[in-house]
Amino acid sequence: MPEGAPALVLAVPGAPSHASRGIAEEVASIVRADLPGLDARVAYLEGEGGEFPSLAHALAQTPAAVVVPLLAGPEASIMRRLGQAVVGSSASVELTDVLGPHPLLAEALHVRLSEAGLARADRARLFTVATAADGIILATVGGEEAVRAAGVTGVLLAARLAVPVLAAALDIEGSIAHTAAQLRASGAGNLALAPCLIGPEITGELLSRAAAEAGCAGAEALGAYPAVGKLVLTRYTAALGIAPADAQAPSH
Repeated sequence: MPEGAPALVLAVPGAPSHASRGIAEEVASIVRADLPGLDARVAYLEGEGGEFPSLAHALAQTPAAVVVPLLAGPEASIMRRLGQAVVGSSASVELTDVLGPHPLLAEALHVRLSEAGLARADRARLFTVATAADGIILATVGGEEAVRAAGVTGVLLAARLAVPVLAAALDIEGSIAHTAAQLRASGAGNLALAPCLIGPEITGELLSRAAAEAGCAGAEALGAYPAVGKLVLTRYTAALGIAPADAQAPSH
């Protein structure tokens, strides 16, 4: 990194917890490994101080920063609060867009589904899974805007799995059940819930209730999957006008 390059501040949504801290720190470690010398910090939108520093505190510690939201898709209320924190800072700060939609998210979703035994790990090798789902509910938060964005990633995931994928919002009442009914009406008999979410922005209980509402099994949230770190780095370097070659194409 050139001397004087702005810090990368990873903005973590949701109530601070040791689980969300673990995810954020691991993502930050991936970013630092890919771009040695980068000053990557973790801050919390609802920071409490100490091991959970607030975004305002983190921005006060550096003269320049690029704030990257740890969000897979748009969440208007969170982005509005992040924008307010940036405007209120005395530092030179740029707030990037969220991480998705992106082909790397489709890759991460595929891996999480295969880890749960709900999808073939590699379609090219015809590795079969007896419990593989024939319809995927892509769960997000952020209302209709988030559903539309997740739908783009869903098209990419559907191409990887060769099964229908529909997005639904955890924060819209009836959205999960309605989407499950749509998939079953189209002929899908074995559904799976795939969270198009990093993790800190929701609770595990919310995902469990959604899976129960849909009457299906579910995969884990994306967490600190390596592609998440690459997307964070891509947002940072794009803000600086740099395009790292290793953060452009997904693996298959």
